Amino acid sequence: MKKKEIFLTSEGFLELEQELQYLKTVKRAEVTQTLKEARALGDLSENSEYEQAREDQANLEKRIVEVEYALEHATVIDEKENDGRVSIGCQVELQYEDDDDIESYKIVGSQEADPFNNKISNESPIASAIMGKKVGDTVEVSSPDGVYSVRIVAIG
Repeated sequence: MKKKEIFLTSEGFLELEQELQYLKTVKRAEVTQTLKEARALGDLSENSEYEQAREDQANLEKRIVEVEYALEHATVIDEKENDGRVSIGCQVELQYEDDDDIESYKIVGSQEADPFNNKISNESPIASAIMGKKVGDTVEVSSPDGVYSVRIVAIG
């Protein structure tokens, strides 16, 4: 099986480290306590609280493994290295064709993507289309909704 490359900004790497610390110390203790309380309720075969606590524990341990893997295999992107081209870690301002509005996005690895905060994955259709391009370039983006064009206004 081919390993997927994991790209993180230094900020994203730090956030994952903090999440891992929280999961291992605070959240794991909470889930363990909930499990103890549910176990104390008696007959485990018909105890929905116990089943839920076991499921929560499994999900927590799964997330811990995922975060540990991401941190262990991450390539931390130097956001300062930007030769005037769009790359992971860049802040990009785009103007959509037929629209005067300018949208600003930060290109991040898939682990950090947060569309609600304008952090888009380097694997997204728009980021894939503009990677390696310069200010002033107009690029066609293929998306599930069709093809549209964007012009790169600024790269920071």
